[in-house]
Amino acid sequence: MTELSKKDQLYELIRANPFISQQDLASVLGLSRSAVAGYIAGLIRDRRLLGRAYVLPDNRPIVCLGAANLDRKLRSLATLKMGTSNPARQDESFGGVARNIAENLARLSAPVALITAIGDDSSGKTLLAHAEAVGIDTRATLHLTGVCSGTYTAVLDDHGEMILALADMALYDALTPAFLATRQPQRAAGALTVADLNLPRATLRTLLDDAARDAVPLVLVAVSQPKMANLPDDLRGLRLLILNQGELETRIGTPLKTDADFLAACRSLQAQGARDVIVTRGATGVIYTTSDGIEHLDAPPAKIVDVTGAGDAFAAAVCWSLFQGSDDMTLACRRGLRLSAMTLASEETVCPSLTAEVLADIPPPDALPGAQQPFNALYQD
Repeated sequence: MTELSKKDQLYELIRANPFISQQDLASVLGLSRSAVAGYIAGLIRDRRLLGRAYVLPDNRPIVCLGAANLDRKLRSLATLKMGTSNPARQDESFGGVARNIAENLARLSAPVALITAIGDDSSGKTLLAHAEAVGIDTRATLHLTGVCSGTYTAVLDDHGEMILALADMALYDALTPAFLATRQPQRAAGALTVADLNLPRATLRTLLDDAARDAVPLVLVAVSQPKMANLPDDLRGLRLLILNQGELETRIGTPLKTDADFLAACRSLQAQGARDVIVTRGATGVIYTTSDGIEHLDAPPAKIVDVTGAGDAFAAAVCWSLFQGSDDMTLACRRGLRLSAMTLASEETVCPSLTAEVLADIPPPDALPGAQQPFNALYQD
């Protein structure tokens, strides 16, 4: 291996991850740290490097961690009949809870970085290219060999309601605490951390511990009832937990029917360490914690075209509201409901017409046109 090829390899590693340490570069390239320092000095002399990657306080991003999938949606063209073949239309798009939230945030003009895992397939390359194109920093992505990128397949009825979803998410088990340690510079640069429950339980525990120690707000977003098993018992360090009613019932272990039930369940999560909790309930609206207990907001009427991504849009708007410096959960939830309704009315997983202006002036709930129908908020895995 010539000196030039080593220098070029080092240069490409720095391009992919400007925060990478000299020790990590040395380990990857099989060099001594002093040799790495010499190559870096040479690259600076050549003007191929202009210095270390520093992040100014006003440019600190929202760091999203979790799934980035290829979504396949099969929508029935008529009333579904079980046990037989049904005519359907297939659409493919980019998905994954963390990725969806990141794209919504990027379209809201927030600086955002995504830490996820992809396989060595065309889907993974396309996922990253699309994310970069909409303004998401993906340089901290974990690239895995010999595996396929994550996939999510949803079966929708002829009204756009989800009947069944199947998810292949095994590769996210590679996002371990040890991996997080290799991305500490990128994580430390974040103003807000958002993670979905596709992450392993031990990784979520690490994120909670880091949030408690470093005082960087952490938002956890549930993805399905089975994945609630990944949520640690001790939630100290958690700024906000967003989940739907079924996921909350799974966590608490009992059905929730009355306001008193929801209050007790939210209080239980707060006793475990969560500062605030938001519970989405489809067409019934949302319940969220306040200093006095819980409050409820009705969902605005929504014309449903496709339910996929509506819950992720809600979570993104709430996170955007926190990122803007507001701790007002009522405002955050109103913004979330607005963006969720826009996504329901779109065929895309992330509404392509989304801009920050749509959340700047939130209208009253009855200002949105269309017939109110139920939707499965935050049900996508």
